[in-house]
Amino acid sequence: MVGEIKPLEPPDSFHLRAGVGWLELGNHLEANEELEQITPKMRAHPTVLVVRYEIYSKAKKWDGAAEIASALVKLLPERPEFWISLAYSTRRKPGGGIPQAKEVLTEARVKFPKEYMIAYNLACYECQLGNRKQAMQHLEEAIDLAGKKDIRQMAFDDPDLETLWADISEI
Repeated sequence: MVGEIKPLEPPDSFHLRAGVGWLELGNHLEANEELEQITPKMRAHPTVLVVRYEIYSKAKKWDGAAEIASALVKLLPERPEFWISLAYSTRRKPGGGIPQAKEVLTEARVKFPKEYMIAYNLACYECQLGNRKQAMQHLEEAIDLAGKKDIRQMAFDDPDLETLWADISEI
């Protein structure tokens, strides 16, 4: 990690925990209300931004989710999960799409060559773009990188990879 992130202090930490609790209960609106109680200068804290991203995702507010993910990538560029979140929300936001999401993950792939979820998501994007050969290459890499964690079932359940389902069992 680039720098140590100081934890939130009470009462902000209480509001953050309550927001997480509301999310776990499936209520992103109440979760958002809790985050609004956090001191304004602490709302840009990475932990708060992670929860805010989840709220925007649940609300399908993809523009906001992409902005938050982009901020997280800038704050903590060494965290691959934020790159994946940025690609996910970029794919779904108005004016975004699979080519733009693929661009995000292509850059991330250089930074994190051993992250199987980046290779997996690139397989999904290539498959959706009709690039079957590249999709299979990325999927095979993802399976290799996942090691003991068998991600084949995840691939069989993923509609983005449907055109590869017949070939997955051969990997």
